[in-house]
Amino acid sequence: MRPFIGSKNFNISRSFYRDLGFKENVLGPDFSVFHSGKLSFYLQAYYVKDWVDNTMVFMEVEDVEQFYKELIALDLPSQYGNVIVKPIVHLDWGSECFVHDPSGVLWHFGQFND
Repeated sequence: MRPFIGSKNFNISRSFYRDLGFKENVLGPDFSVFHSGKLSFYLQAYYVKDWVDNTMVFMEVEDVEQFYKELIALDLPSQYGNVIVKPIVHLDWGSECFVHDPSGVLWHFGQFND
């Protein structure tokens, strides 16, 4: 399954996702597919505020503590003005941290309890 994700500024979002560690395959001047492990998604140069503001993606990570340390080390908010990184929360089912991408898409990076 590959969700479609919109972007306010396509080139800034492309750069953000590459910096986050995704591998990009360019499909056209305004359309790319990004991969990380088994997860893939399409990024498009298409923006509707209500749609993007309500888009959330969950990505399971092996070790959320390590992932969060690596995420903080990237210092993405200083490179991309609209990016927000939120710390890990521990819930009944597992733990997760959060990132708002440059357009406002909310990413959940989580690890399930064993």
